[in-house]
Amino acid sequence: MKIATWNINSINVRLEHVLKWGQDTETDVICLQETKSVDKNFPLEPIEEAGYNAVFMGEKSYNGVAILSKHEIENVQKNFPDDDEDAPKRLIAADINGIHIVNTYIPNGTELWTDKFDFKLDWLQRLRKYFDEKCSTDSDVLLCGDFNVAPEEIDVWSVKRWEGKLHFSKPERAAIHHVKQWGFTDVFREKHPDFQEFSWWNYRMGAFPKNHGLRIDHIWTSKSLAEKCKDCWIDKEPRGWERPSDHTPVVAEFEIS
Repeated sequence: MKIATWNINSINVRLEHVLKWGQDTETDVICLQETKSVDKNFPLEPIEEAGYNAVFMGEKSYNGVAILSKHEIENVQKNFPDDDEDAPKRLIAADINGIHIVNTYIPNGTELWTDKFDFKLDWLQRLRKYFDEKCSTDSDVLLCGDFNVAPEEIDVWSVKRWEGKLHFSKPERAAIHHVKQWGFTDVFREKHPDFQEFSWWNYRMGAFPKNHGLRIDHIWTSKSLAEKCKDCWIDKEPRGWERPSDHTPVVAEFEIS
């Protein structure tokens, strides 16, 4: 069973990318972020025609998350349980084939030491609380998405360039580590401890050809699910397509009976 995460940076602009990639790679579950589509405009029909079920929630021009699955989708949770209807659309969770999948678009933060940065740190605290209250470390749990944090030095192309900057600051890294301490394994880093690979490259300054990127898109799992993980990899190919997202898919494959 293959599960992927991909910040698609507009589902309506890059629907063909999603469907082509899903078909070519035979991926069972695709978790999308930054879909930038209100629900009434979400392209459900072509997604279903491609063989996927879908659950989603979004807002115009920003945010938005979705889960596409070839398997049945059950027990859908949209946003945190205590969020109101106007809360940013950043989390969608569901049970698929025995796995509780939590797909997140963690806030960017915009700039250090601003209200939006504080919101990001608070949101990460709420994410940890969600797992403490709603999930068991003994069950198969998967957290994925655009975390907007590079956890380790190997996850940035230049430590000197990124030290103390947004996505690699000490408060963000501490906050995401606190989430990880719930009982998660970073399955990409578990399988490839020495690989310096990235999942995001700025559109500007020739970042992708120079490989000046960050690894900010992640798949983390509970211990029981990590033991079923055959491999996890970053597929750079879609980042080189015409009009690409600035992110590329991260994929994990599991041996699920």
